[in-house]
Amino acid sequence: MTDEPVFPLLNYTRLRMGIDGSGVTTLVAGAGCPLHCRWCINKKLLREAPVRSMTAEELFDLVKVDDLYFRATCGGVTFGGGESLLHTDFITYFKKLIPADWRITAETSLAVPHELLLSAAKCVDMFIVDCKDMEPEIYHRYTGGDAALMTENLLSLLELAGPERILVRVPKIPDFNTEADMNRSLEKLRDMGVKCFDVFDYVVRED
Repeated sequence: MTDEPVFPLLNYTRLRMGIDGSGVTTLVAGAGCPLHCRWCINKKLLREAPVRSMTAEELFDLVKVDDLYFRATCGGVTFGGGESLLHTDFITYFKKLIPADWRITAETSLAVPHELLLSAAKCVDMFIVDCKDMEPEIYHRYTGGDAALMTENLLSLLELAGPERILVRVPKIPDFNTEADMNRSLEKLRDMGVKCFDVFDYVVRED
């Protein structure tokens, strides 16, 4: 018998609107990330926050206070972090507990093994993908990771989930890419079949 998965909760934020998916959402941040992004907005949280291991039932009890908001706005729970798809087994279990009209959103770098995508596509309603930059050298310099893995996983996710369930964030990052770089990334992503974008400038904060 397999043990029930648990979630390494760092923090959660209620009553978010139009930021992390449709409607009113609760953002649930989990520990663990394969990347080392230079301007990571959650670096301090990932480094210093105490981790609370929660079962799916415990997390449901924590977030269900906003059930009315979720139902009225087509909102729900957004998993972030860290890398949310490292916890796909937990999200799959959690999905079975919640009301059918709650939406599950996952914020992800896609820097994860392909098999996690196969499971996530079955339980996540919306993916918010942080692509950083499509140029491999810029991507590696900023994240320490491999752009090819992100690109391959995004192509696969487009097939598994469809472009209507994917929003790709394309930032201009101080000291790492330019507006021209960002526009080249957008062109490559459109050629891949991406249709929904969030284009913005990073505001850098040193921790």
